[in-house]
Amino acid sequence: MGKDDPPPIAAGGGGGADRGAFAFISKGWREVRDSATADLRLMRARADSVRARADRELEHLLASASALAPSLPPVAAGAPIAEVEFVRNRIQPKIQELRRQYSSRGAPSSPADGGGWPPAPGATSLRVDLSGIAAIRNAIVAAERDGGAEGWSVARWKGDRGEEQRGKEWEVVRMIRSGLKEFERRSLSSDMFAGFRGRGEFVEKFKLSLKSLNKDYRESKEVPLLDLTEILAYLVQQSGPFLDQLGIRRDLCDKLVEMLYSKRNGRLMHHSPSEDRNLAENITEELDLRIARVLESTGYHTDEGFWNDPAKYKISDNRRHVAIVTTASLPWMTGTAINPLFRAAYLARSVKQKVTLVVPWLSKSDQELVYPNGITFSSPEEQETYIRNWLQERLGFEADFKISFYPGKFSKERRSIIPAGDTSQFISSKEADIAILEEPEHLNWYHHGKRWTDKFNHVIGVVHTNYLEYIKREKNGAIQSFLVKHINNWVTRAYCHKVLRLSAATQDLPRSVVCNVHGVNPKFLNIGEKIEADRERGQKVFSKGAYFLGKMVWAKGYRELIDLLSKHKKDLEGFKIDVYGNGEDSEAVQTAARKCDLSINFFRGKDHADDSLHGYKVFINPSVSDVLCTATAEALAMGKFVVCADHPSNEFFKSFPNCLTYKTSEEFVARVKEAMASEPQSLTPEQRYNLSWEAATERFMEYSELDKVLNNTNGHPGRGGKRNKVRKIPLLPKLSDVVDGGLAFAHHCLTGNEILRLATGAIPGTRDYDKQQCMDLNLLPPQVQHPVYGW
Repeated sequence: MGKDDPPPIAAGGGGGADRGAFAFISKGWREVRDSATADLRLMRARADSVRARADRELEHLLASASALAPSLPPVAAGAPIAEVEFVRNRIQPKIQELRRQYSSRGAPSSPADGGGWPPAPGATSLRVDLSGIAAIRNAIVAAERDGGAEGWSVARWKGDRGEEQRGKEWEVVRMIRSGLKEFERRSLSSDMFAGFRGRGEFVEKFKLSLKSLNKDYRESKEVPLLDLTEILAYLVQQSGPFLDQLGIRRDLCDKLVEMLYSKRNGRLMHHSPSEDRNLAENITEELDLRIARVLESTGYHTDEGFWNDPAKYKISDNRRHVAIVTTASLPWMTGTAINPLFRAAYLARSVKQKVTLVVPWLSKSDQELVYPNGITFSSPEEQETYIRNWLQERLGFEADFKISFYPGKFSKERRSIIPAGDTSQFISSKEADIAILEEPEHLNWYHHGKRWTDKFNHVIGVVHTNYLEYIKREKNGAIQSFLVKHINNWVTRAYCHKVLRLSAATQDLPRSVVCNVHGVNPKFLNIGEKIEADRERGQKVFSKGAYFLGKMVWAKGYRELIDLLSKHKKDLEGFKIDVYGNGEDSEAVQTAARKCDLSINFFRGKDHADDSLHGYKVFINPSVSDVLCTATAEALAMGKFVVCADHPSNEFFKSFPNCLTYKTSEEFVARVKEAMASEPQSLTPEQRYNLSWEAATERFMEYSELDKVLNNTNGHPGRGGKRNKVRKIPLLPKLSDVVDGGLAFAHHCLTGNEILRLATGAIPGTRDYDKQQCMDLNLLPPQVQHPVYGW
């Protein structure tokens, strides 16, 4: 139409207008024709460009495979060269033949060239003959069959690195795969020609042919599914702590796990007697690894537990942060005030960590009830100065650690300090790395705040007090001790990763080990060295007899002391003892001693390092409620005799020759007479070191696994013991972690109810700190820090 002459125009007045209209239409049609022709030529040029680019990619891949042989290691060079020759001689001709078949069909031409319009997508003129793919695959399979075990898909290298490289794919296959992926991406990026999808089909089928060669390799990695007995064994193993709460012993759980696991798939496991000791641990490791492999085969992966908070402290300055939180502070001369203070000082000597000691701050009225000799402080800074001066007098080095305060209130009924508010909030998130909770059960009875194990990477509890022994002495003690026992299990399991018990006299708690991690004030060791030097010079160092020192409450051994002395008054005729102490039961104790007409002299409490106490030769401590008596360790360090009960709390001291233990009242009389009639032995350097804080700190680092945590630069803890091996394979969130999180959540809900708090003995108003404590510690009111929005 565009080439024909226009028809003649009829004569008349309208001829000029008709000619103008037809000329306009003819011109528009020519423009459309030229534009369509240009577009078709551009499409053909792009098709040719893509085809040429694909050819260059294939040539580049083959050239790379040929160049790979010289760079291979000498040990394995023979195998790859053969494979390269196979690619060059067998695969390359097939690809070139395929390319010629595609080129012979030609690209679609434009209508202007006489080729007509391009065919519709899917037309036969644009399809690629894929018969060459089968030939390529057959050639590869034939080469694999001829090469034996050394096939195309997997090169099993031999030599020094045989085991390490077993199962790895050969580099040539990886290069071809990556090249095909790039070729596919570039080919499918242009949708101008539907025929390009033929290239995509070619790539997909070629990739499937390569994958089929690795079928045997993939099948060899398949992991058998878990059977019912393995699932039950793992469930019982993870439920061990929960079953322990129900009274089911751990050894029974281990036996049940062993029985279930040994019968997996109908197979029975037989172990020699020498293997029985580590059988439970080995089964635990095998089960964990088995579960992990099954999960890995499914592609499952998790980094966090069900209840965990991933936002934790990250190491930034190559130094870890340790926060030591305790329930008492100087000038209250109690173990939970003194021992954490020394622990902070000795841990701070290391350059690996920064240390913060967190102690309770009491209002002026509570200070008058707790601190001796009427000592009070008007500000936390003033009390901090007192603490540092007291410590400096007893240390031979400068202690570099920070002291922080949290609000607390003194309970007259419990004779202890109860935290007010969320104690964890007084350690900033920047320093929330490692927490050491001195008396973790005490700190968490009424804790209503952030979970310690969520905020800190590693939480260690140190048990100081045998609360069950104290509670049994009270009214309805059996019922109360039963409840407190399970509450202690509850809170320590929910809030601690590891628990250290100073002796076996304490309650057996989850994740706990027994170890004395306390040392003796260096001042007492110096006194002992001075006494030993005076003895070597022939001086009489012990001019006094026996004494007892401790807080004057019945539970601290005063009841046992009065009973023993009154029962054997005739056997110990002429024996006198001096007693030093202050406490709530002072009048009752003195009245009972006078009523029995005992030769006991009572004095106000003194520091054990006071000069007036150096001359005593025998320290008598009949207490069975202590966990680890600090005064006993101090007396041994000063070179004195110690007469104490044969009790788990004194197990650590029994290795010292000057420690005389008794089981019966008759043995008590014999030990007292023996001590009064002889002289104490001198301590060896090893015995003296075992009493020091240096040795105690080493034991603490080992048994709490703090040394492993500090050396872990990732800032994440191990979960204790030999079982905690670093695994790079995904694991299920452990059932024990889920249960711990549930316990912590339930505890948080219950402690938030003021009625329940008061019913269980909490001090009124201790869920949050009060106005006076806000003023003393410069805190915002809790209503401002934790606002409650509502109508």
